[in-house]
Amino acid sequence: MTTTEKQKIADFLDLTGDFLGCGYRSEKKEYSFSEGKTVQPQSASNGNTLEQIAAEIKACKNCQLSEKRTNTAPGEGVNRPLVMVIGEGPGQEEDAQGRPFVGKAGQLLDKMLASINLSRNTNCFIANVVKCRPPNNRDPYPEETAACSNFLERQIALLNPKFILAVGRISAQTLLKTAESAGKLRRKFFELTVADASYPLIVTYHPAALLRNEELKRPAWEDLKLLRSKLDEINEGN
Repeated sequence: MTTTEKQKIADFLDLTGDFLGCGYRSEKKEYSFSEGKTVQPQSASNGNTLEQIAAEIKACKNCQLSEKRTNTAPGEGVNRPLVMVIGEGPGQEEDAQGRPFVGKAGQLLDKMLASINLSRNTNCFIANVVKCRPPNNRDPYPEETAACSNFLERQIALLNPKFILAVGRISAQTLLKTAESAGKLRRKFFELTVADASYPLIVTYHPAALLRNEELKRPAWEDLKLLRSKLDEINEGN
């Protein structure tokens, strides 16, 4: 068997393990193959992997949100995403399944992303600023977002997305450290600095807000088109 064939088999097995385990793609492993011998890869991030972060989130007791959760929702998507989508926090369905954006708002988010050729299955990673459900879906308190900030920053650094889409007021205010509303922050481009790296960021309305107020759907569509145009510029420059 050639080294190329061995690598394809290894990639397939790794991918299968990722989706059966954590539900998202882990950092791609590079194997060094030789006749009759496979050398296991070393983590490029010294053990700081998405799986490790997910395990730490699952065991986290750093704030009161851990007391009544059913499951944590660390995040879901592909490694090295084109776009990292960051929302507020898990709702009832997300708490039950341990996955982000799987309720009605999540279904709408998937449609929104698909409209500009994005998907959590192919080129996006979806996460939230808090990984446990706030009671009755209230806004997370500052101490709760602070307790999760290390997890989110490590995820961003590992994923190294080309662009960040902040959906909703809480996400935008937390990431940008501002009190401005989502309406005032949209239609602008920001730079988010994490671990000495900068990531372009754009803000739009949370899909749950669109379900409550259909008048927000058109401006949200304008935000998505603006994001798509910027992504196309990035692709042309590469």
